[in-house]
Amino acid sequence: MNISGPLYFATKKVGKAIWDFKMLAEGDKVIIAVSGGKDSLCLLRIMEERAKFIPIHCEMVVCFVDMGFSWIDKNILIRHFEQTSIPYIIAKAPDQWKGEGEDFGCFWCSWNRRKALFDLAHDIKANKIAFAHHMDDIIETMLLNLFFQGEIGTMQPCQEMFEGELDIIRPLAYVEEAELLHLSKVLELPVISSQCPHGDTSKRKLVKGIIDDLKGHNKNVKKNIFRSLTRIREEYLLPGREKEGSAKMDPPPRHRRAGEGSGEQKKRRRKRGE
Repeated sequence: MNISGPLYFATKKVGKAIWDFKMLAEGDKVIIAVSGGKDSLCLLRIMEERAKFIPIHCEMVVCFVDMGFSWIDKNILIRHFEQTSIPYIIAKAPDQWKGEGEDFGCFWCSWNRRKALFDLAHDIKANKIAFAHHMDDIIETMLLNLFFQGEIGTMQPCQEMFEGELDIIRPLAYVEEAELLHLSKVLELPVISSQCPHGDTSKRKLVKGIIDDLKGHNKNVKKNIFRSLTRIREEYLLPGREKEGSAKMDPPPRHRRAGEGSGEQKKRRRKRGE
């Protein structure tokens, strides 16, 4: 690779993630989802670089979904796309999306953006969509699910959708957010700062703060959380819930209230008419 510095190291990590999780194969048609933020613009630059020397043929296309936000000047992105070697598409948001005129949350915004990308993938016969989720996103999602959903799980680096019709890939899985922030500045990318009204109140920001606090005690805490997702010691986990109709665990004993006897004592009382 005829590159150096932050771009070289980020590109190497992306290459390892692509290899480890088998993200790309011969003949793939990949949509690179770009929102205008630092992460997706870095992903575009890295994928453009990797396309120069990967030993397989993959067709790539960039897509920006125009959600109608007033703080995003899509013309800035269009000028940037035209300077790359990858063709681009500006997609419209689904009809049910009302933009800034409705009271929307993170889920509804993300759902509509993804629907537009899924529809585009179907129309142009793309079999993969590359999202710019990085290592921080993966570990934060795991903690969000743990704290607020009571389950252990996160976004996968390579995730099959619609019974194999489409795969979501996350080539930045091994790259930390701080690296992307630095890279975006070095490359002078036209990063569009989000002015989302939910940006400062989301649970994800809360989790980011928790991780930052933990880093004060262990600088490797993020990497350790990420590694833990592949080092599952099932023998030290609780048994999962069985499906209906199969054997179930006996319920745990509960403390009796004052004056409450055992089952045998209750039977004897009923026989005596007590």
